[in-house]
Amino acid sequence: MRVLIQCVKNASVSVNGEKVSAIGKGELLFVGFKTGDSKEVVEKMIQKIMKLRIFADENGMTNLSLNQIGGEMLAVSQFTLYADVKDGNRPSFVNAMKPDEARGLFSYFQDKLKESFPSVQFGIFQAMMDVELLNDGPFTIWLDSEELGYGK
Repeated sequence: MRVLIQCVKNASVSVNGEKVSAIGKGELLFVGFKTGDSKEVVEKMIQKIMKLRIFADENGMTNLSLNQIGGEMLAVSQFTLYADVKDGNRPSFVNAMKPDEARGLFSYFQDKLKESFPSVQFGIFQAMMDVELLNDGPFTIWLDSEELGYGK
């Protein structure tokens, strides 16, 4: 599982020109799954996301979590986080989880994330989405479950 976290001043998702979700200050999460990811990996990644201290305190140090600043969260599924461009110039997505399986895991991710953080919104799984964001910083964090020791 991979999650790209961007601190934002605001972010929104539109589908077919209609805004389906929007947040103010907080985190925009782009979420991708690979073959072999599990509910256990999802739970560990959510724990990590919720504990991250990536917002500035009164001294400008990154000491505060999303909860501590009263921020919001927007999560968007994005299989392209598993693009493989080692061979050639056209990305391969063979490592990304198949859509039907990923849909179930993203649904589980949504449910568990709502339990941990009630002020969360989501994009629409497998929809062509327009994502707008105003980076804060910019401050971007890359989480990979394998690098964190959470999966294969």
